[in-house]
Amino acid sequence: MPGKIKAYELQSKSKNDLSKQLTELKTELLALRVQKVVGGSASKLTKINTVRKSIARVLTVMNQKARQNLREYYKDKKYLPLDLRTKQTRAIRRRLTKHEKSLKTAKQVKKDQNFPVRKYAVKA
Repeated sequence: MPGKIKAYELQSKSKNDLSKQLTELKTELLALRVQKVVGGSASKLTKINTVRKSIARVLTVMNQKARQNLREYYKDKKYLPLDLRTKQTRAIRRRLTKHEKSLKTAKQVKKDQNFPVRKYAVKA
């Protein structure tokens, strides 16, 4: 693997390509770790860090793509999975919705019908 892998380059790749690249990186990391134990050169030891970070980038892009696909799938559905919902604060999530706030009880509806607000004619 030449140098560092850029995340924007990974975005355009397919799931299969990403998984292939991930296996390649993992095998490379394994080889580098063996070199470390055997007593390899300093350049190989420093490469371990870049390979680990590259693996993390590939996994991050894979997770981002999976979440994006899930968002597309659940876009027009009634309910969203908890991890795809907006976080907000606990208080906001438990607050009444606009619709729930506007609802009236049966007793209040009867009261409003039977005792409407009185209208007064005011002399000018």
